[in-house]
Amino acid sequence: MSMDNFEKQMQLQGYVAAMRDSQVLRAIESGPHKRIAVIFVEWGGVNFQNIKVPWTLIDGNEAAIRFSEQLARRGLTALPRTSISSAALYSAALFEDNGFNGTRRVIDISGDGPNNQGVFVHHARDAVVSRGITINGLPVMLRAGQAPGFFDLAKLDIYYEDCVIGGPGAFIVRVRNAKNFARAIRRKLILEVSGGQPRVIRAQSVWRAPPRIDCRIGEKLWDEWLLDQD
Repeated sequence: MSMDNFEKQMQLQGYVAAMRDSQVLRAIESGPHKRIAVIFVEWGGVNFQNIKVPWTLIDGNEAAIRFSEQLARRGLTALPRTSISSAALYSAALFEDNGFNGTRRVIDISGDGPNNQGVFVHHARDAVVSRGITINGLPVMLRAGQAPGFFDLAKLDIYYEDCVIGGPGAFIVRVRNAKNFARAIRRKLILEVSGGQPRVIRAQSVWRAPPRIDCRIGEKLWDEWLLDQD
């Protein structure tokens, strides 16, 4: 299922704060080109992708503030279902003819559950990675220690590592505490811009180890839920 309103608001505030963070700006300005191009896409099910802020060149504090202000004004909405695969494929297409000629192309995907609609997520990942695009992940795992909901996945981080991320240097940053969400986004952006890598990383190569979790688990949970409704 899609993120609830609390998670949506937390996610929005986290990205707004990260784009204004001095450490993120220093990472951008210390890079080889001293600037990056970013776009913010909200996603849900197969046919629910919204461009909240279009492609924007971030080359300093003023541009970063404008981007974050646009995002804050437009907010996020509750969208049905969870199609990580559609989000990845939709985002990959946005790199084409976008007016920028970047040396690296990266898609960030943050979410609180597994894919349950559209193309299987590992198939979409492979298609995106084959185009030279890296997918990084921010699995939101705020319900640890609580009674799990029907669609909750205890090993969401493993799912993201084995089924969602891919490409050179792909990595995840887990979010286990709402208070640390902005910090996690900031850390991920700095790692991406600077080219660094956290300690937990899945090696990407032609050969890929068998997944430790069923990459179709989200679809199976959805089918079970539908059967229970009959």
